[in-house]
Amino acid sequence: MSIKTQVIEIAGKSEKAANILANISSQVKNKALLEMADELIRNMDYLTTENAKDIDYAGKKGLSGAMIDRLTLDESTLKGMAEGLKEVAALPDPVGEVTSMWRRPNDLLVGRMRIPLGVIGIIYESRPNVTADAAALCLKSGNAVILRGGSEAINSNLAIAKILRDVLRNVNIPEAAIQVIPTTDRQAVSEMLKLDEYIDIIIPRGGEELIRAVVDQSKIPVIKHYKGVCHIFVDESADLDMAVAICMNAKTQRPGVCNAMETLLIHKDIAETFLPRVAKKLRDAGVTLRGCENTRRILPDIETATEDDWYEEYLDLVLAIRVVNDIDEAMAHIEKYGSLHTESIITSDYNNSQRFLNEVNSSSVLVNASTRFSDGFELGLGAEIGISTTKLHAFGPMGLEELTTTKFIIYGNGQIRT
Repeated sequence: MSIKTQVIEIAGKSEKAANILANISSQVKNKALLEMADELIRNMDYLTTENAKDIDYAGKKGLSGAMIDRLTLDESTLKGMAEGLKEVAALPDPVGEVTSMWRRPNDLLVGRMRIPLGVIGIIYESRPNVTADAAALCLKSGNAVILRGGSEAINSNLAIAKILRDVLRNVNIPEAAIQVIPTTDRQAVSEMLKLDEYIDIIIPRGGEELIRAVVDQSKIPVIKHYKGVCHIFVDESADLDMAVAICMNAKTQRPGVCNAMETLLIHKDIAETFLPRVAKKLRDAGVTLRGCENTRRILPDIETATEDDWYEEYLDLVLAIRVVNDIDEAMAHIEKYGSLHTESIITSDYNNSQRFLNEVNSSSVLVNASTRFSDGFELGLGAEIGISTTKLHAFGPMGLEELTTTKFIIYGNGQIRT
């Protein structure tokens, strides 16, 4: 069978499964998720054996230690995956929720009801835990999912999917509700991205290069998240102790994630006081600092920031710093260089906090808190399938509700249009 034929067959099965899954009860879906969690733990030896094949391959390919760490499934990782499935089972089911109702002058009762999107294609790199996480979120929201992981994780992804699909069969849910593209050939992705008659939305998870390649090729709507160039603006009225603590957390807790701070903006009136304090803490934590001309007047021994630095998602212990004249200059900088991901203001000025919330156009905007809270779990969504930095149809961390749309439901008693 050709790769094209294989992918079309997978997509066709997903479409049929989605039609059935949309009407399966919450109780059955939750039962499946809880059994999946148990089966992951029962099959730990099998999963780590399959994962070892991927780790061996990754070593031969010369992948970095960080990449191999993300790829590795151990007891702790698998227990975390199982807990994630249980958490999704405990979340409210959005499918069938009536979000609003209103009565028209002609006595029609009009409402909106949440329904699944249909078939979701997910293209991702490295992390095999995404296979379980994405499958769980799609199942709970009534969507069939087609998963295409990276070649470095093919054995792990197929093994996880086998366990999940076995559970689906046992609870009488179509196995095709969860499918993994079983080939590492890149043609499979190209063929998948053509199938707009079967697949309703594509969610790519990975580096900017992967996401841009998917967007360029896809005939299907894509939820995009190119990069996270996240900013913190320390206003002149900020509590400086608070500002230091937040900046340290946002940059150093996990520098390799998309909601880590990449650029620090500081009001000129506090720069002389605040910069030396925060710079010492950051450098003690191993952070390389790159500053604008005004920053380097105060910290002459740091690197010079170039124009490219303001656009950069470092995903590392590197930070760009700029001194600005006021909140307007800070927001203008964010508008020009930001990626619509996450921005925070540290301030004691209520008016400035409200201006920042209202005028900054990113998907998550915070006051006096770390950018690291831009995360589905931290925001109370229970879990997320990704973070969207485009506004159609979701913006920001995407949980179960964002994997649904709404349809109109209308109750009449004989009305006709005249």
